This record gives sequence, structure tokens and C-alpha cells, in this order.
Amino acid sequence: MGGMHGFGRIEVEPDEPVFHADWEKRVFGAAMLAMGAGVANIDRFRHAIERLDPVEYLSAGYYGRWLGAFELLVREFRENGEQLESAEPGSIRSVVAPARFAPGDVVRARNLQPAGHTRLPGYARGKLGSIARVYPGFVLPDTNAHLRGENPQRVYAVRFDARELFGSGAEANACVHVDLFESYLEPGDG
Repeated sequence: MGGMHGFGRIEVEPDEPVFHADWEKRVFGAAMLAMGAGVANIDRFRHAIERLDPVEYLSAGYYGRWLGAFELLVREFRENGEQLESAEPGSIRSVVAPARFAPGDVVRARNLQPAGHTRLPGYARGKLGSIARVYPGFVLPDTNAHLRGENPQRVYAVRFDARELFGSGAEANACVHVDLFESYLEPGDG
């Protein structure tokens, strides 16, 4: 829900425990086992959370969303029998192609409206920024979540002026760095 307004303050609980109840530990463990067994990968799991009913998403709490996503993925796995290829979660992949952009290059986040999962935040779409850092290749979540291959791509830390992202009400001289996959970017017009 990054970049969305109207949900009130985020209350930070001092010394918040990782788990508030035993059932949360069990949900976490079951989800990790399912991913290790090939029922889902991390990107498919995130996409399952995104597909929850909006009322459930907003009312279930953090591990309640995990439980809903886990249940959805198990149902889909039983219906479709899709077995994932095993890969190390979150592993870095080598990319043969040289980086398309270099630090200092002006880029624009593409205004993509993909069906399904994406890690391109809505608030960055169509906005100008500059490359702050170039990372190696990572699995593209957009394809991995839908079992269309890992499609490793370079990732870039893109520096955006806060006012470019959030308008004149944003703090002056503030910036936001967003890690974006290469296919999310195009050369800027400035």
C-alpha cells in the first residue's frame, strides 16, 4: 500500500515482538515449509497477499494476510498441480548483458499497468529520477510470481526528488531512493 494516503498514522509498538501469538509462529512456519517444498516462491506468495479480498487484507493483520495467502496458494497448488523449480530464495543471479544505465543517468520510471504482481510502485510510475547505484542481477518478481521464468535483470537504486513523487506538499530538498528493475526504466528526457 506504499504511497497510498488516508489510512491514518502507523502506530509503532515499542519493543514489538516478532509474534504476538502462537498461531502466528505456526503460520510463518507453514508458509516457509510450503515455499521450501515448491508450493510457492516468495514472489508468488506476495502476489497471493495482493489478491486477497480488500476487506480481508485490511482487517486480517500481518500474519492473518500470510494465512490467507497460504490458504489461497495451497488451493491453487491442489487445483493446478504446479510444482515450482527449486531455486535459492532471494538469490542473486549473474547477468551477461552490461548495465543499460550508469550512476548519474536521468531515467523515467515507465508508466506500466501490468496485470498481476509487480514491484514497480504506483507512486513512481512516469516520474523522473537519476541512477544512484547499479546492482547485479536479481530474479524479476513480475514473471517469477506467475511461473513465467526468473528473467534476471539488473536493479538500480533510483533517486527521486520527493516533490517529483509527491508534489509540492512534500518536504523541500528531500529525496527518496527506490530500487527498480531495468525493465521498469527508460531514458529520461532531461
